[in-house]
Amino acid sequence: MYVGFGNMNKMMKQVQQMQTQMAKLQEELGSKLVDASAGGGMVQATANGKMEVTAIKIKPEAVDPDDVEMLEDLVLAAVNEALRKAQEMVNAEMGKITGGIKIPGLF
Repeated sequence: MYVGFGNMNKMMKQVQQMQTQMAKLQEELGSKLVDASAGGGMVQATANGKMEVTAIKIKPEAVDPDDVEMLEDLVLAAVNEALRKAQEMVNAEMGKITGGIKIPGLF
């Protein structure tokens, strides 16, 4: 199959445009936040699009010195859910740029 220079130049411009959009998105993902909670809202975790947990909030009534394991489980559940939601957000944002095409090594 022959690809002319005009088509090749057009393709290269599209790739460069996608790279620019992806670089901008990477910057923006640090400020995009998702929240998740566990235990009926007793523990809340917030994560950003860079897959970083940015906040954890624990209601005082969730703290039981005789049952630390329950609190640990709630924190773990909230953090994991926040990270799952963050990954979904990243995938959705990337899909806007790539048209849904999965590109290995990106995010």
